[in-house]
Amino acid sequence: MFKISTRGQYALMTMEVLAEQQDDSYVPMRKISHRQNLSVKYLEQILIQLSKAGLVEGLRGNNGGYRLIKKSSQYTAGEILRAMEGDLSPRGNADEKALKSSGNEEFWADFNKTINDYVDSVSLEEIVKKSHENNGYMFYI
Repeated sequence: MFKISTRGQYALMTMEVLAEQQDDSYVPMRKISHRQNLSVKYLEQILIQLSKAGLVEGLRGNNGGYRLIKKSSQYTAGEILRAMEGDLSPRGNADEKALKSSGNEEFWADFNKTINDYVDSVSLEEIVKKSHENNGYMFYI
């Protein structure tokens, strides 16, 4: 069964924390790690990968930290998860020839499309809004 790794899940949560920032300031890594109850070392690995994917930017120094490069409405859950997971195909590495001869290739193609269409339809902004609705409070760093 295809599962999103904890790294992918924490990347989405990290992006949510950064999206909650009300201005263009950088969020210190310590604050993000405290909010998510993650080690700074593990969070740093996630942020480096998000930075390499062009989703966040970091700044060193006293006023350093990380911030989003674009508005939260311009990110999708799909692009964030792909930055961490790669391809989001629900199908494993089965023999392609065997799958095509089994007659269920269309099922897998539709399943793959459904998953990718969904994660690409959900913006980071929507995730933040739903989180606030469910928790009933606003969180500012």
